[in-house]
Amino acid sequence: MASLQTLSKSFPGWVFFCCCCCLPLLLTSSLPLKGASIAHHACRLRKINFQQPYIRNRTYTLAKTVHASDKDTDNRLIGQQLFVNIRENNHCYLMKRVVEFVVKDVLLTEVKNQYPYVEEVAQFLASLTSELRSCKFSGQKEHIEKNLEQMKDKMEQLGENGKTKAIGELDLLFDYMENACTDVPKKGGNKKKN
Repeated sequence: MASLQTLSKSFPGWVFFCCCCCLPLLLTSSLPLKGASIAHHACRLRKINFQQPYIRNRTYTLAKTVHASDKDTDNRLIGQQLFVNIRENNHCYLMKRVVEFVVKDVLLTEVKNQYPYVEEVAQFLASLTSELRSCKFSGQKEHIEKNLEQMKDKMEQLGENGKTKAIGELDLLFDYMENACTDVPKKGGNKKKN
């Protein structure tokens, strides 16, 4: 059999060399490692997205301003109840869905003209969900959908105050999104937070 050096000097030999030696390496190097999930990598945001003082201040200022007019102190839309029965590796996907809902059904409705910074915050949050467009859930989706529906139902039950509450909790949404999408999930089970 001809040596690799001799084979690689002619065009047919080069093609043979590439097909036999390089192609298998290229194909296997693009496969996920055992236990790794392609969706997991798509459900990550860079920490720097949340470390920009300008947008963090805008988000927190908007939330604080609107929270002052929230008359309902008994209910919370954004909280640990969202993560009940949701595996930790699906937390970022869940937060992506919550943010999409809040942007579309709260921030970009008639309230955008009522408060300062709404459009800037909506644009920022929309850019995050755009970065997460490849983020998919793993396993069963039923608990995710159930928890989302409960949040939406609660907001609807609160009537006019529902949107006010959602905007007043934008600081919580910001923090939950940062925690869910920038921390590396640990294997197995839910992360407990108090």
